[in-house]
Amino acid sequence: MEELKAVFAGNLIQLRTQEGLTQAQLAEILNYSDKSVSKWERAESLPDLAVAKAIAERFGVTVDYLLTSHDGWTGKPVKLLYNPSSITGVCLIGIWILAILLFLILHWTLDQLVWLVFVVAVPVSLITLLVLNSVWRKDRYHFWVISALVLSLFLMVAYLLLSYTQVKDLWTLVFLWVPAQLVVWLSFRIRKKRS
Repeated sequence: MEELKAVFAGNLIQLRTQEGLTQAQLAEILNYSDKSVSKWERAESLPDLAVAKAIAERFGVTVDYLLTSHDGWTGKPVKLLYNPSSITGVCLIGIWILAILLFLILHWTLDQLVWLVFVVAVPVSLITLLVLNSVWRKDRYHFWVISALVLSLFLMVAYLLLSYTQVKDLWTLVFLWVPAQLVVWLSFRIRKKRS
């Protein structure tokens, strides 16, 4: 089965790249997600027969052609040439280096400590983490990242209210944060029912 997945992956990559299509464009043509196309091309799964037939028709070949090795394809799936964890780490460290740099520049030019830079860096880091996790399909962490993002946004609002206004009853923000967190929790509980 693994060899069949690898052969299909190689043929799909070859046909798609010959036509100059991206994974997203092929996914749109097939009315599938680009994640599915990516899984097929990484030899992690095979499409069902109806989709395989649609792929074959799109490229003017037979389903048999998609499942048969051609032109010396070795049957090995394409391996990633990068480490997603390292890229995520570099991006997050870059955000915090920029925050420190901005903090120092503002301190040197305005002669003030502008802590807001770090307060804003937290949600920016969480949004970056969410996007990169989505790109590399680590869906299991989405709930925790989005929950932390919601909390960080409320803490940022609290910091801004404390620093720049006369509002001192910040505990009332809890009345907004709890329902927001509940919406996040419920949204992750939504699942399609199998028919």
